Amino acid sequence: MCACAHEGEAGLSSQRPLTIAPGIFLWREKFSSLQQRQLLDDVTARLEQAPLYRPVMPNTGKAFSVEESNFGALGWVADKNGYRYQPVHPVTGLPWPAIPQALLDLWAEINQPPAPDCCLINLYRAGAKMGLHQDRDEKDTSAAVIGVSLGDEALFRIGGRFIDGKWARGGTTLSVALASGDVIAFGGVARLAYHGIDRIKPAALACSPVAAASA
Repeated sequence: MCACAHEGEAGLSSQRPLTIAPGIFLWREKFSSLQQRQLLDDVTARLEQAPLYRPVMPNTGKAFSVEESNFGALGWVADKNGYRYQPVHPVTGLPWPAIPQALLDLWAEINQPPAPDCCLINLYRAGAKMGLHQDRDEKDTSAAVIGVSLGDEALFRIGGRFIDGKWARGGTTLSVALASGDVIAFGGVARLAYHGIDRIKPAALACSPVAAASA
C-alpha cells in the first residue's frame, strides 16, 4: 500500500485489505460515512456536466439496464459500433469532467503511476445488473481495476475458467457483497477475470446507489 494513504475523517482508511482470491482484494468501509457523502456530492456535481445515459449493446442495440457516465481524459462507451474509449460524452459531445481527487488518491494508494485516464460511473437502479464480462479494452492491463461502492448494497461476482494463462467463461465464480464505502480491486492474475453485478439490495445509507470504477 502506498505511503500517501491517510487516516480518519481527513483521508482514506489505512486498513489492510482482505484477500478474496489471488489478485482480488477487498477493503471494507474504506470510505467513512462522511467521506462517502463528500464523494457522492462531488460525483453528483460532475454528473451535471456529463449526465448519465444508457449505453447500448453492439449489433443488437439493446440498452444496458445500468446508466453510465465517465470522468477523466477518456470515457468508456458502448454503442452499435462497438466498445471503445473516447474523449467526449456521446450525447453532449463535451469533454468528460476531471476525476475526483478522492479517487485519484485511492488509485495512488493501490496502483503505481501513471494516474488513470478514465473513471467509469455505473448507476444501478432497482432491477439493474451487469452481466459477467472482462475489462479488456485497455491497451495497458498492468494496473488493477478499482471499484468503489456508494449507496445500495451490491452482489459482485468474479471468476471464470483460467486455462493456459487465459480467462474463459464458465467455471467457478466468487460472490462478494459490497456495501457502501467498500472498495474492491483486482489485478495481476485476476486482472482479466470475468466479473459483474448480480443484483442490488436497498441500503440503509441515505445516498444514491452510485458505483464508481477507476480503470
